[in-house]
Amino acid sequence: MRGGGRPVSVVKAIAYVVEAREVPGPILETAFGEIMAGDGTPAQVAALLVGLRMKGETVDEIVAVAQALRRSAETVEAADPRTVDTCGTGGTGLNTFSISTTSAFVVAGAGIPVAKHGNRAATSRAGSFDTLEALGVGIDLSVKRCGEILQSIGIAPFFARTAHPAFRHLAPVRSEIGVRTLLNCLGPLLNPAGVRCQIVGVFSRSLVEPLASALGRLGCDRALVVHGSDGLDEITTTGPSHAAFAEAGRVEVLEIQPEDLGLELARPEDLTGGDAQQNAEILRGILAGETGPRRDIVCLNAAGALWVGRAVSGLPEGIERAQESIDSGAASAKLEALVAATRV
Repeated sequence: MRGGGRPVSVVKAIAYVVEAREVPGPILETAFGEIMAGDGTPAQVAALLVGLRMKGETVDEIVAVAQALRRSAETVEAADPRTVDTCGTGGTGLNTFSISTTSAFVVAGAGIPVAKHGNRAATSRAGSFDTLEALGVGIDLSVKRCGEILQSIGIAPFFARTAHPAFRHLAPVRSEIGVRTLLNCLGPLLNPAGVRCQIVGVFSRSLVEPLASALGRLGCDRALVVHGSDGLDEITTTGPSHAAFAEAGRVEVLEIQPEDLGLELARPEDLTGGDAQQNAEILRGILAGETGPRRDIVCLNAAGALWVGRAVSGLPEGIERAQESIDSGAASAKLEALVAATRV
């Protein structure tokens, strides 16, 4: 893990957190820059991550760490300013089917480009990129190639492992700690295509407003951060969802009720998924026109993405556009186009 340098700022940052003090942004940003360069022992990295968690991370600290990690990433620039990402934090342990991945194809089918950032499973049986792989999508692509595919067909898979190679300095410590840390909520803040519109599901209600504020600070034009009352990192259909919408430096807190949008309440078991192959079959079924609770939650989350991408004026219109994307075959066509483009 050693990069040859002395992690001066890492040591300084640890001194702040052990006294339960907020770490100044420049110190924390430099500290994580040192870590991503391979400087800092596993003990130092663990001490800093756990200290931040015990103290409670502030928005300023989240932004500082995200900025450091962004600088170490391989990136491209999405040409269309409406490009969205549907990446969530995961980590709910609820084992639903691949809701945000399915909605990504629906959004792309409705005409809004999607730079789908994600990873393999952490706590569920299958993560978004496990499901994509089971669908036949090639995931081990360079960031540059993904940028070309995004420009060509309007959807591309940006695999976190490829886009953030310096994460290898954090991954072993993260897995050995065995508890949630700041790293568990950073994925949605690190899209390698620099998207400016995002819908982000989070595993805890306490993260909704801080992450909305952080996204705004990091240059996101429009962001919708959501957490379902059932624990989902999605807009749920089993009950209300707590949400925060960030735009132009302001954060508006919302509550989303599926019944108010004409959707029937679902049961948690209606949304259960399986392994990667089973989730791929569920996804294909939804895109083929299957109706029911699974389609409803996909359309609702796609509506959120279409709203932040300025394709619709609100969630009701977004649900209609999502349904049209499926029923016209456009969403399914995006899946087939992505499979073909990534297998060349």
